[in-house]
Amino acid sequence: MVDQDGGSEPGWKGRTLGSLTPRWPGSRALLRGLADLILPPVAHDSREATAAAGLSPDAWSRVAFLEAPVCDGCGAAFEYDGGAFAADRCAACISQPYAFGRARAACVYNEHSRGLILKFKHGDQQQFAPLFARWIARSAAELVETADAVAPTPLHRLRLLSRRFNQAAEIARPLARDARLDYLPDALLRVAPTDSQGGKSARGRRLNVKSAFAVSESGRRAIKGRRILLIDDVLTTGATAEACTRVLLDAGARAVDLAVIARVRTARELTR
Repeated sequence: MVDQDGGSEPGWKGRTLGSLTPRWPGSRALLRGLADLILPPVAHDSREATAAAGLSPDAWSRVAFLEAPVCDGCGAAFEYDGGAFAADRCAACISQPYAFGRARAACVYNEHSRGLILKFKHGDQQQFAPLFARWIARSAAELVETADAVAPTPLHRLRLLSRRFNQAAEIARPLARDARLDYLPDALLRVAPTDSQGGKSARGRRLNVKSAFAVSESGRRAIKGRRILLIDDVLTTGATAEACTRVLLDAGARAVDLAVIARVRTARELTR
């Protein structure tokens, strides 16, 4: 079985800091801060130096981050804050809830965020992983706080061999580490190869991933009775996340929530 938690070796800077870090709390962050002062990390989307590894100011300003209030069920932004007595879910989630309990997205999937995500996903630019993990940690703070463990959406072994890394796993690992949650990289398995979801209707997407996922034997023991935070890159129709959620619940998970980098603005308006 191919390990979902793959990826390239860390750069020289990470290895040096790791080897020099003394055994006391906060020392790694202190040393990294000192290193950043000497060698400022550059923005991932340009050669412009920034205070911490991230985006250039121009790219940052173009990303449509999702701020509260948002729908608790799908993460869509509400047009206005209805106050204490307003429903916490949109009409679509009330009438036809997803299989997962709650969802959050850091930003809207549009022409500005798409380029960043595709560079990460298909351009082998894994430096985006910790940045996206920080975005999700902020947008999904409520979900992270109540989670027992974090699991990435898996790739089929053939897709993983061609891509060399699972983008969801690269985000989930630092997210779980920083939140001090159990990280379950191989709890979920993609047991059947599937076509790309791109260009398919909502129904086509559901059929494409039907029976594509399973829970490993070790995963069954790790998820039983626990609330799992599922990590993926983009929420479009929710077909992949729902397929993963159902097998996790069938295997004994108490509940499943979803956190993604971005969501399509019209995700719940698409024909289901």
